[in-house]
Amino acid sequence: MRIGILGSGLMGGKLGTIFARAGHDVVFSYARTKGKLEKLARDAGGRARAGTPAEAAKDADALLLAVHWSRVDDVLKKAGDLAGKVIVSCSLPMNADDTGLVIANTSSGSEEVAKKVPKAHVISAFNTVPSEVLFSVFERKGKGTPPSVVYCGDNAKAKKVAAQLISDVGFEPIDAGPLRIARYTEPFTLLVGQLAYEGDRGPAMAYRFEWFEER
Repeated sequence: MRIGILGSGLMGGKLGTIFARAGHDVVFSYARTKGKLEKLARDAGGRARAGTPAEAAKDADALLLAVHWSRVDDVLKKAGDLAGKVIVSCSLPMNADDTGLVIANTSSGSEEVAKKVPKAHVISAFNTVPSEVLFSVFERKGKGTPPSVVYCGDNAKAKKVAAQLISDVGFEPIDAGPLRIARYTEPFTLLVGQLAYEGDRGPAMAYRFEWFEER
């Protein structure tokens, strides 16, 4: 697939790199300097390159939205017409100092993104795992039982794209249902963050859901 990365922080940089190493065409975009994007593309290898948000969105099979909540409007505007695009969002609706959610309970960040680009297909994914674990999971892909990543959305074809990308990184995709379920997964991310960054075992952690037969 051709994947546009909207955001060059930890999640955008690492997931974009993994997508490129998994064989996808990747365009990194949206950084303070073009040099940062070019370095990400060089380090990712494969067919990765640097570009503008509009270039990342053009002809993309999927876009990864990976910016701070305060930057969502700006990057979407710079990306241009996103009608029909699959947007996999890992952007959480955090406040300015990242201490809490500014949207919760009756809506979610992903639902608000969908309102901003009503003709696109928004999927919430990847925001429930720390960036520090991504490379380790990718390196272990195919070895043992994979950890889980939940995702949700309203468009079946877009959800298949997201599930493929989740699998490409090395996780087992867990379909949590429609996009409104992001109201539950986004607060769950704060629990993951508490364990990862406030615990004493380090941030390179993941989770796994398992089902057992009742006895």
